Amino acid sequence: MNKIDLKKELKYLYHAPAKNVILVDVPPMNFLMADGEGDPNTSRSFAEAVEALFAVAYAVKFTLRNGSDGIDYGVMPLEALWWADDLSVFSDGRKSLWKWTLMIMQPGFVTGRRVEEAIEEVKKKKDPAALPLVRFEEFSEGRCAQIMHTGPFSEEGPAIEKVQGFIDEIGQKRGKHHEIYLSDMRRTDSSKWKTIVRQPFG
Repeated sequence: MNKIDLKKELKYLYHAPAKNVILVDVPPMNFLMADGEGDPNTSRSFAEAVEALFAVAYAVKFTLRNGSDGIDYGVMPLEALWWADDLSVFSDGRKSLWKWTLMIMQPGFVTGRRVEEAIEEVKKKKDPAALPLVRFEEFSEGRCAQIMHTGPFSEEGPAIEKVQGFIDEIGQKRGKHHEIYLSDMRRTDSSKWKTIVRQPFG
């Protein structure tokens, strides 16, 4: 069995200090993705997308581990891109108008065919409601600024401001607000949630 520690190999992308913003160059990587819109705290579509993504991610993992490939690795954390047609909705609390793309990074040896097979397997066993939304796609961000936020999502403001201040000094923001959720929110108190806040810039 060939065991691969993706979090260790990609530590520079999936770790950040809490006190200061750092610069990272994010290479093109493949992700399982699902798009949607609505309040992440109350939207059924958000919860269904999370369920479908993890179901497929684990199906891919187990196929590679139990098959002739003999490759084992830990499923990577949930990530999300956030945006809105009117950016004021982020400051005035209209979360129902938030748009998002949920993502789980896939190692380079995972192919589109493997993902298709995993989706078919998940459909036969569970068939989660959002499964038709799951796609496999390359995503490239390039130059980004990021920082670690510890605590509830509602308290991310200062971290986001630090990232914006860093970018203002050396470039211009581009792309979508990106968050990486390193904690299991079902088992961890919200005061200890660890989230990487990332923003591409040029």
